[in-house]
Amino acid sequence: MSVFRRAAQRRGTPADYLVVGLGNPGDKYLGSRHNLGYEVIEKLAEMQRAKLEVSRPAKARVAVVDFFGLRCILACPTTYMNLSGEAVSPLIRNNGVTDISRVIVVHDELDLEPGRVKIKRGGSSAGHNGLKSISQHLKNDEFIRIRVGVGKPPHPDQGKNWVLRRPSPDDRSMLDRGVETGVEAARLVIEDGVDLAMNEINGRQL
Repeated sequence: MSVFRRAAQRRGTPADYLVVGLGNPGDKYLGSRHNLGYEVIEKLAEMQRAKLEVSRPAKARVAVVDFFGLRCILACPTTYMNLSGEAVSPLIRNNGVTDISRVIVVHDELDLEPGRVKIKRGGSSAGHNGLKSISQHLKNDEFIRIRVGVGKPPHPDQGKNWVLRRPSPDDRSMLDRGVETGVEAARLVIEDGVDLAMNEINGRQL
C-alpha cells in the first residue's frame, strides 16, 4: 500500500499542504549552501509566528500553520540530507496528505546561479541525494520542487565540499535574496497553484 493510500485512511483533520525544506541538522552545517531549504521553512514559520518543534516520530522539526485558510505542515527533516525520505514519508502519512501535488520540497540547486529560484513539478533528482531519498521512499517523483540556486563550484569535482561550506559574504547576500524568493514561491504555490506560481517566479531576472 502506498504512503498516500495510508494517508487517506488517517483520521482527523488532513493537511492541505506539506512544505519540506531540506538540509543537514547541527551547528556544523548552519549557513551552508546545502541548508537553504531549512532557511526557507524557518522564515515561513517566523512569518506565521510559529515555532518548529522536534517531532521524533516524524524525524523532523515541524510547525502547523494557516496560509490563506489552508492547513499547512512546515517541516525540516532532522535526518541527514541523504535520508530525507525517512522523514517525508511519515509526515505525509501522519498528516493525511493524499495528493503528491500537495507536497512541496525546497532545496539547494547547483544548476542555478546563486539567488535564482525556479519552481518545478516532478522530474529526476539530478544528483541531489535529498530528492533521491524522497523519491525512493514515496515511489513517486511528481512532488513540487522549489529550487534555490547556489551556483556551481569552481571545479566540477568540488560539488560536495561546495554545498557543505559557508559561502563568501558576496555569495551569502545573493543566497539571502534566494531564500526570500523561495518563501514567496512557496506562498504562491499554496495560494495560486503551481502553474501560476511558475509563471510568476521562473522568469524573474536577478
